[in-house]
Amino acid sequence: MYNQFQTADHYVLDEQQRNRVMRNTYVLLAVSMLPTVLGAWLGVSTGLSHVFSGGLGMILMLAGAFGFIYAIEKTKHSITGVYVLLGFTFFMGLMLSRMIAMVLGFKNGAELVMTAFGGTAGVFFLMASLSTVIKRDLSSMGKWLTIGAMVLMVGSIINMFVGSSAGMMAISVLSIGIFSAFMLYDLKQIVDGGETNYISATLTLSLDVINVFQSLLALLGIFGGERE
Repeated sequence: MYNQFQTADHYVLDEQQRNRVMRNTYVLLAVSMLPTVLGAWLGVSTGLSHVFSGGLGMILMLAGAFGFIYAIEKTKHSITGVYVLLGFTFFMGLMLSRMIAMVLGFKNGAELVMTAFGGTAGVFFLMASLSTVIKRDLSSMGKWLTIGAMVLMVGSIINMFVGSSAGMMAISVLSIGIFSAFMLYDLKQIVDGGETNYISATLTLSLDVINVFQSLLALLGIFGGERE
């Protein structure tokens, strides 16, 4: 009987921990969008977005992103990790500013940006809902999604030099699919108790959200951009 009560108490504690991680992750993810927007606005309004074009821009993005990710993982058990994460999302906003500036060059640019934002929010809410109703263990997805993301990154680097519009469309479509699935996987990890650190959870989800938004924006720019 004692063991049954002990098991029940342990289950309640696990459930409380999962709920706490999920709640803290959602709050921090919402807060992290503010420096992302600020970084994007700064990049567009000051012209810094032009710095992130071409090969140099790719190198800056990769070096900065991996540097921030390393720092976040090192500090994720303290409040410092929150500040480093917010710095990372500001940096990613700067990285996004080049594409946002290009889309805003269209007559309907502001509308396209808002549509991409709404579409990304829709994908997130859909994946969040699915993560709570799917009972199957999705941990095996992680390996295949990581391979897909690596292939996607290599394809993006190649297409940067080739400059193919068809290649960009294909990469954008694949990116939406892969990072939407990553979103579901990362949320399910929290729901199942596989991820217990809300800073790490916010980091992975923010990467998913930014990649889906960027890819949606690229597709909308290609298919829906209206020239002045």
